[in-house]
Amino acid sequence: MNEENPSITDRQAPSFHLGLVQARAGSSASASLEKAISGIEAAARSGAQIICLQELFIHPYFCQSHDPQHFDLAESIPGPTTETLSQLARKLEVVLVVPLFEKREGEQYHNSACVIDADGEILGLYRKMHIPEDPQFHEKFYFTPGDLGFQVFQTRYAKVGVLICWDQWFPEASRATALLGAEVLFYPTAIGWLPEEKDEYGEGQKRSWEAVQLGHAVSNQVYLAAVNRTGFEASEKGGIEFWGSSFVCDPTGKILKQASETEEEVIVVEASREVLKEQRRTWPFYRDRRVDAYKGLLHHMGEDR
Repeated sequence: MNEENPSITDRQAPSFHLGLVQARAGSSASASLEKAISGIEAAARSGAQIICLQELFIHPYFCQSHDPQHFDLAESIPGPTTETLSQLARKLEVVLVVPLFEKREGEQYHNSACVIDADGEILGLYRKMHIPEDPQFHEKFYFTPGDLGFQVFQTRYAKVGVLICWDQWFPEASRATALLGAEVLFYPTAIGWLPEEKDEYGEGQKRSWEAVQLGHAVSNQVYLAAVNRTGFEASEKGGIEFWGSSFVCDPTGKILKQASETEEEVIVVEASREVLKEQRRTWPFYRDRRVDAYKGLLHHMGEDR
């Protein structure tokens, strides 16, 4: 592959179909898993070939507080959840992006996403690289930053890049993944409003969330799929109102389909390789990149260079 012009796999079909499952947290891990299975099956019936679940889909968003007992929610990969979903992927012949709270040996924990191919094989993991620490988003307490770098997975249907939630604010992450040949970037997400902030900042927060991801799709000339959870999840400090609004956009930044803020939904969208090819030919961003001039990106702001 030419790094300056990530290839599109010509041998594959002219299009592939993306599915997103937007849901509320279940009353238990088993209830969340059953809800996810139902959503995956619904997406597959509607023609989805690559289906993504929301960040940490099997639990409520436990990062609202610092509680060591929450480490007991983590599981190994492979493990029971991936085994169940691998069997489902094989049965339905779909690719699954499965975000989980991963436990490794030595009491290391990651916010991860497992990519399962359409034959049920686990292709690999992406571990969230950028870890936030904000009011009621206390992820640094739980998660070790990812150690696998940015990756692309060659699935049966498309080359898939996966990034997770807070990663979406960093253009370096989307560019690094696109340069590996991604045709679509998935962003499993858990983002919402704090009740005390919504009236003043809510509209701007959600607009910024959409705009930055549309920009990644345009500048990297990929399809982009963001899947968020929905519903209110209470905590001692007031809780989070997750704003749903999962969407798929094309390489021009056009939103092709978007879920509501409040409802559990499954959306399915066709992604065209012809659109990818034409966009890259007519807006040749990869040709005109100045890799000789980007060394400053390897420094922190204000550092001597």
